[in-house]
Amino acid sequence: MTKEKTTIPQHVTIIMDGNGRWAKLRGQERLFGHKEGVESVRACTEFAVEKGIKYLSVFAFSEENWERPAEEIEGLMQLMLKAIAMETPLFQKNGIRFRVIGDFSRLSQKLRNEIDECMKLTETNTGLQLIVFLSYSGKWDIVQAANKVVEEKMRKGEQPTITAEEIDSNLSTSDIPHPDLLIRTSGEQRISNYMLWQTAYTEYYFTEVLWPDFRKMEFQQALDAYSKRERRFGKV
Repeated sequence: MTKEKTTIPQHVTIIMDGNGRWAKLRGQERLFGHKEGVESVRACTEFAVEKGIKYLSVFAFSEENWERPAEEIEGLMQLMLKAIAMETPLFQKNGIRFRVIGDFSRLSQKLRNEIDECMKLTETNTGLQLIVFLSYSGKWDIVQAANKVVEEKMRKGEQPTITAEEIDSNLSTSDIPHPDLLIRTSGEQRISNYMLWQTAYTEYYFTEVLWPDFRKMEFQQALDAYSKRERRFGKV
């Protein structure tokens, strides 16, 4: 029997969900799950490189997540800081371009500095682009894009009418292709205010697997499911 060929999407994005539940099932604090989740990011990044995926983005921390307990937020930010510092040499070695998108105004200066340094060091890398959405909201992204368009038109003395193309070109992801495939782990079937504009024609894949258990085999299953989809973008 001939094995079906897997279609490789250009951009895969992942809503990483289930870290807290994974830790609770093991009698551990939520941060234990977040730490194990970092290993899943590493595994999925390696897999994306192996498969020739050009863009891998992950939803690390939403604008709504700022409402979580302060202790958990601090632990998450420290984890992010350590992970970036540790992974930067590997990004360089493997030609990975690292990017962070979101509202940086609520991040600590130390974390912003670490992010800026890693992005600057890897900005000329031509391999996989690994994009982390941090302190991000889909609604925030659309609003900031609309404000940019209006401000520019007012500066030029033009009528502040807005087109879909103008919104698209002013989003924080304006130079990144819209996702082909969105994966959400842990069984939840919603996108939680994530890339609302950009995922209008994205294929969704929901899995019961908790994020710390989502590794290469689970990623391959998502790609296999994607390969069976027919993307028509509203056409016949």
